[in-house]
Amino acid sequence: MSSKSPYIRMRDVSRVYDELNIGIIITNGEGVIIWGNRYYSKLAQFDIRTYFGRNVREISQREDVALPTESYIIDTVLRTRQSQTEVVRYRTTDYVLTTAIPIFNENKEIDFVIYSITNYSELMNLQEAVSRSTMQALALETHLRNIQIHQNIGKDIIISDKQMFNIYGKALRLASTSVSVMLTGESGTGKDVLAKFIHQSSQRKDENFIHVNMATIPPALFESELFGYAPGSFTGAAKNGKDGLIQLANRGTLFLDEIGELPLDIQAKLLQVIQNKEIRAIGALEATPVDFRIICATNRDLLQMVKDHEFRLDLYYRLNTIELSLPPLRERPTDIPLLATFFLNHYNRLNNCKKHLSSDVLRLFSRYCWPGNVRELQHLIESLVVLCPTDTITADQLPEEFYGSRPDDPLASLGSLETLTLKESVELLEKKLIRAALESTSSAAQAAGKLGIDPSTLSKKRKRYGL
Repeated sequence: MSSKSPYIRMRDVSRVYDELNIGIIITNGEGVIIWGNRYYSKLAQFDIRTYFGRNVREISQREDVALPTESYIIDTVLRTRQSQTEVVRYRTTDYVLTTAIPIFNENKEIDFVIYSITNYSELMNLQEAVSRSTMQALALETHLRNIQIHQNIGKDIIISDKQMFNIYGKALRLASTSVSVMLTGESGTGKDVLAKFIHQSSQRKDENFIHVNMATIPPALFESELFGYAPGSFTGAAKNGKDGLIQLANRGTLFLDEIGELPLDIQAKLLQVIQNKEIRAIGALEATPVDFRIICATNRDLLQMVKDHEFRLDLYYRLNTIELSLPPLRERPTDIPLLATFFLNHYNRLNNCKKHLSSDVLRLFSRYCWPGNVRELQHLIESLVVLCPTDTITADQLPEEFYGSRPDDPLASLGSLETLTLKESVELLEKKLIRAALESTSSAAQAAGKLGIDPSTLSKKRKRYGL
């Protein structure tokens, strides 16, 4: 039989606490330090034993400990008689989660205050849920999340806008799940790009990503395209039958673009597939199990379509577990120059060109409403690269809608160019007038006469502007 006592001695308690991977400080009811463990000394990078018998407030005063507020945590505990948690920063630059807990005696007086100190940066790396109580901790969390988003979005996704970062951050978090996602927003905002991002960030990334644009499928072919058909199921059917697009997405992701175009009868069959996780092809005797993640996109108001009896309410709630709404390009001004540069470099490589955008073009881009969003910007850059006769793409190469003027009123554009300097505005008008004169006459001499200048002057200006 062992003669060892079943009770632990106080000096052994101290030895045990010294081995904990959490900092501990114990003060009396006035804040005088009674004891602290070795881990705290390691975390703070000074020996806590040198502070035994001294007030805990001196640590902040002498050791460059940055507090989130002007008051000490001990003062808040003594005033409120409740536990307090704060995030402070030590000279190590680590954020440290500090909790102070009052210990009461039988007379309800505070006898001791116990501090527990945890390295908040390590907790973040382990992705443990910790209560955030200061702006420093929130800023650190946001910074780490943005790094993670940057690592996942790849070089072909161009975003700078805060709204877009938040959307892609949500998409990254839900990518690891199998919930259905509804992407909404105007046409051309990049819903297909976001859908592909969710797929590539998920555990299904090595399986098929099937993009189905409902707007491009003739109504008569919806059922056969989506669900497939068995051999000989109807006249003209392929001899060996055909797998539907839903079957092709098995174990992968099915992206139903323009879901609002789906006819009501096909909506009912799609709902059944989602509920039962099996599909029955046209003419097939048995259903086939399917496992896919579904993402939908639309630029229509599906709830209004539900009210108008054009879309099934039960299907709407099946598809819209989580909704991500993409803002139009006009609400993302910081993304415009980045996207323009990205598309410019892309089409320069394709066409072996070295075109660049002038500053007045970028100013007009930032003021334009972009009704076609990112898709419109992409197509515009492509046409400018192909059609611009000079390496510098200037404002006079842009379509008339960028000036808010009528084709027959060359002066009207000046009223909407508040962001241009006087010199830039004069040059822009001069180029427009010269171009109009050259297009409306049969020779340079006639154009010069129409403009009221010498042919030699016109020649110099044409050379200057690349006309």
